[in-house]
Amino acid sequence: MEDAALLALADRMLWVTALVAAPVLLASLAVGLVVGLVQAATSVNEQTLTFVPKLIVTALVLVLFGGAMMALIGDFATEIFAQIAKGGVAT
Repeated sequence: MEDAALLALADRMLWVTALVAAPVLLASLAVGLVVGLVQAATSVNEQTLTFVPKLIVTALVLVLFGGAMMALIGDFATEIFAQIAKGGVAT
């Protein structure tokens, strides 16, 4: 297997990982920012106030986008296994 093919495979792997992680991370970031602003405005510094909304939003995002995330991972795995069966990684 050539170095260029391995680098292309690693690039695709990182891209798929970013696409799968992005919805959860962005939703948690947005909720954390909103809760942080509310806490700063009201001077309420309760730790569970940030944890519970993030947990709820993360679960909701996984319910809504979990199927698409798993389909993306499944397609990538199928592609990799097909390339292994052919005897190499095609770019």
